[in-house]
Amino acid sequence: MAKIILKKGKGESLKRFHPWVFSGAVQQIEGTVREGDVVEVYSKEGEFLGSGHYQIGSITVRILSFTEKKITGDFWYRSLLQAHKERVVLGLVREEEEPGAFTNAYRLVHGEGDFLPGLIIDIYGNTAVMQAHSAGMFLAREEITAALRKVYGHKLSAVYDKSAATAPFKAGLDLKDGYLWQNTPETKGDHVAGLNASQGVGVMNHIVCENGNQFYVNWIEGQKTGFFLDQRDNRELVKKYAAGKNVLNLFCYTGGFSIYALSGGAAHVDSVDSSKKAIELVRENVVLNGFADCRHEAFCEDAIEFMRNCKANKYDLMIVDPPAFAKHRGALDNALRAYKKLNALAIEKVAAGGLIFTYSCSQVVDKKDFALAVFSAAAQTGRKVRILHRLTQPADHPVNIYHPEGEYLKGLVLFVE
Repeated sequence: MAKIILKKGKGESLKRFHPWVFSGAVQQIEGTVREGDVVEVYSKEGEFLGSGHYQIGSITVRILSFTEKKITGDFWYRSLLQAHKERVVLGLVREEEEPGAFTNAYRLVHGEGDFLPGLIIDIYGNTAVMQAHSAGMFLAREEITAALRKVYGHKLSAVYDKSAATAPFKAGLDLKDGYLWQNTPETKGDHVAGLNASQGVGVMNHIVCENGNQFYVNWIEGQKTGFFLDQRDNRELVKKYAAGKNVLNLFCYTGGFSIYALSGGAAHVDSVDSSKKAIELVRENVVLNGFADCRHEAFCEDAIEFMRNCKANKYDLMIVDPPAFAKHRGALDNALRAYKKLNALAIEKVAAGGLIFTYSCSQVVDKKDFALAVFSAAAQTGRKVRILHRLTQPADHPVNIYHPEGEYLKGLVLFVE
């Protein structure tokens, strides 16, 4: 196993259990190492600091263990078992599917938050969808699959790898999405058994439940792993406030917030997204949940242009949940300007006494910067604005206390006079 020797004083963050070793901290590499290999990290004085996956790039090592242990099949099993136990505590994993407001879609592994940096695993019913964000996790996917099968037993029918779009690898790896393991005919055809093709939904869509609401999820062609699981709690809050309101859901994707607003008694919901496929799924999700067409309309349009052209005071509640405006620090200033412009439009247009649920999922935009952008937007409009709630990601997207960067989702609920 190759050894990474750090420069003098550069091991302090590892002693505080931060899981990243940056390239600038490396003094030398002893031995031969390939991208994705497990390496050991030592201080300049020879003290063992941790072992983890080697990566070419600004983050040279992602630490898997701060103690001297082998990264074997047993390591993966114990790590996934611990993550599973925590989801049991959260009430997300149940012995049997229960009637009523149950949930069978949740995140099992949230990278650094579950002490497995570079790995995402989302559970959709009896299928696990895996995304590797490092070469090491990609190369370990077969061992991870075996560990998943051991943890879930007969309750797991398939493991799907969706790492091609998340792979920042320099090595010549075969990045092709597909099933790593399948057990039942229901998954081999990329469809859900019992799904009626006459409903107009493609065969790659699966039905999952979230707080009693149903959604078609397409993990093969959809964004991320197929559904934005990190907004589950925030969708429930929208439901609480939606009764009798005219609602606008911008950047709606497949309509998560829209369905919750309708289930909360919204008078009418307009869903807006620039993706034709997303808008088709929004309409199907409305039908799936039994809501009348007269209470919902979907628009395949640019969200900002739609808001510019809509009438002021038409909407009592707005959801502003754009994609990440900044994926790296170099884009931070432009992102903050975009958040300011977007929120100023929303604050200008929302009806008097209206609510705005506004979000940023950009990791490089911290809570303070986002709040300042929204403050600047409010000041630009001259309207009186109050903050009712400060929102974040749900408990199945935990934040490692030693890795505060993991708190990526920020949200505010605004009351506009």
